[in-house]
Amino acid sequence: MIKNKTNTMTRILKNEDWLAFFAGLIIVLSAWAGIFFTAPKFGWSDSDSLNGLFMNFSNIKALIATGILLILTALLTFFLRQKNFITLVGAISFMFLISVVSLVIAGFKPIKYYGFEYVIFGLLLGIAIRNVFGLPKWIEENLHTEFFVKTGLVVLGSGIIFGDIIKAGSLGLIQAVVVVLAVWFFAYWIAKKLKVDDELSLMLSSAVSICGVSAAIATAGAIKGDSKKLSYVVSLVLLIALPMLILMPLAAKYLGLNPAQAGAWFGGTIDTTGAVVASGTLLGDEALKYSTIIKFSQNVLIGFAAVAISIYWVLKEKREIQNSETKQVNFRLIWDRFPKFVLGFIAVSLIYSFLVPAAEVAVTKDYLKSIQTAFFALAFVGIGLETDFSLLIKTGNGRPAWAFVIAQVFNIIFTLGVSYFLFSKL
Repeated sequence: MIKNKTNTMTRILKNEDWLAFFAGLIIVLSAWAGIFFTAPKFGWSDSDSLNGLFMNFSNIKALIATGILLILTALLTFFLRQKNFITLVGAISFMFLISVVSLVIAGFKPIKYYGFEYVIFGLLLGIAIRNVFGLPKWIEENLHTEFFVKTGLVVLGSGIIFGDIIKAGSLGLIQAVVVVLAVWFFAYWIAKKLKVDDELSLMLSSAVSICGVSAAIATAGAIKGDSKKLSYVVSLVLLIALPMLILMPLAAKYLGLNPAQAGAWFGGTIDTTGAVVASGTLLGDEALKYSTIIKFSQNVLIGFAAVAISIYWVLKEKREIQNSETKQVNFRLIWDRFPKFVLGFIAVSLIYSFLVPAAEVAVTKDYLKSIQTAFFALAFVGIGLETDFSLLIKTGNGRPAWAFVIAQVFNIIFTLGVSYFLFSKL
């Protein structure tokens, strides 16, 4: 009995998903218990306010605390494989420094206004360092990009409050479900028509239909996908989002959409949260409100999508999941392949939706948002550092990119029709 318990614990500690599950859950529960610090600030508009960010003792203290928390979390990766403590701390510190630079760039008022998120700059800085200067092996061995992303996704659950969506009305949820299902299946169909491989097809379909980068990451975790393919999808998402956030508000004005229709259209099609907020802001508070609701509603579907995709992926691999004698599905294998960090995401969302008092949610909201951002910033820097730009250009002879663009065009047209119909009287 003791031996079985030991083996089970060893399997859990050797599993990246479980480590992310516990890391995220501990951070959130600690915040609920009152163990948290003031979130660092990155917004600035001129040289004086920029100096203020780094001359302000409270802000510096918050930055240092965030860095220490990231390093402590990274120490959990010792369970995955043995490594040198000094090189691990050095690599995480290096990545954290780059992520701070990306957050500061994104915090500049004009850049922030147009919704250019820190993820763009973190990714670009990482790609530039990798492809211009090269990447030392000791850093490459300690990136653990997926672990940080998965932990960030667990913490993200604290911001998905079901009550907020219900209060905002059911129309947003209806649109989210209809659009996600229609666009996902169209995107997957067009990707297969263009002979894109299964892994990349699933990541592309989830990214274009659900909520961009987070959905692509959740899908990659569900199918244990190639990190290079994930980097490719992330780059596509960010690249396509930039012209959309500028052109779609202009198109909404030209088409004469009311604020609710325009906001719902933006939230259902643009794949990064910052770009959604920026597009909504350009048309006013009402458009911003609905764009946020739709984006928020689609974020809720991440967990459900990851579950469905993980089951589909295992069922697809018939040789592994069928017993040669009984031809029965091996449900243990489905459980083994299931992305455990999704359980953390769902658990945290339920805790913050139904157990944590509203007053405490308000008190810890900024802190948890900043920690989620820190994990994602670190991860996107890592993705950039892992990205060989020459391979990115050559991937699939451009077929995956064409699949993504065609699917996004379908998404824009289809979601426009759904938004116009559902929100015509608002």
